Amino acid sequence: MTSTTLDARASGTYDISDLGTVHRLGFGAMRITGDGIWGEPADADVARSVLRRAVELGVDFIDTADAYGPDVSERLIAEALHPYGDVKIATKVGNTRTGPNQWVPVGVPAYLRQQTELSLRKLKVDTIDLLQLHRIDPNTPRDDQFAELAALQKEGKVRALGLSEVTVEEIEAASQHFTVATVQNRYNLTYTDAQDVVDYCEANGIGFIPWAPIASGELGKPGGIVAEIADRLDATSSQVALAWLLRKSPAILPIPGTGSVEHLEENIAAASLELDDNTFAAIAEAAQA
Repeated sequence: MTSTTLDARASGTYDISDLGTVHRLGFGAMRITGDGIWGEPADADVARSVLRRAVELGVDFIDTADAYGPDVSERLIAEALHPYGDVKIATKVGNTRTGPNQWVPVGVPAYLRQQTELSLRKLKVDTIDLLQLHRIDPNTPRDDQFAELAALQKEGKVRALGLSEVTVEEIEAASQHFTVATVQNRYNLTYTDAQDVVDYCEANGIGFIPWAPIASGELGKPGGIVAEIADRLDATSSQVALAWLLRKSPAILPIPGTGSVEHLEENIAAASLELDDNTFAAIAEAAQA
């Protein structure tokens, strides 16, 4: 695909409750950290270059978390992009780290507040655009976790609130405390267990942010239908996977992440890739097989 197609704005827009309009194809800043999402990246200058290039290509929604590094992703975002202008920065609290690839939910209200205050400092803002509960802590009453997020919003420390890895019932429970602006669950061509959540979000004006969005599994390997379609469209399997998500629901806001400018540009090109009805249906049928 030519460089003229490198524009995230081609993905269309979505209005996030309490936050405003963003372009649907965003950027996930998990992979700008070290191996295992732990520590510093191999080259911090490259990481900052990826962030700046994303914004140059029309990305105005960047997703991160205090747990990425931990702390590293948020700091690099501030170093590369502050002041943010029209770019919305979403972060998450509620997961602590004990080592590479290790994640432990902690939803004690005092901890959620502490981490939010630290994120405000790291991102160099007075108000966080979108704060998401990274995981519901099963060892802390969920209403206590939801109530603390609502309090932070009421105090003006955050604009919009979201959830991650939740069921429809949990969204409804959180909605008793605050307007759920976004939900971030795993969802892609080969993993559609959250389809009921996608449908609920679309019906209720909630942005759905799929993590691991470009996974295509066997479908993307040579001989697979995604690979075949990619060849026909002069695209990559990752681009087809992202285009499929953008077509799947107007509420879906993919945030593919990478630590490489080359891969970033490849992903952004998916915003201009259109799948016709037959192609979209063929992919969906193969994914369900």
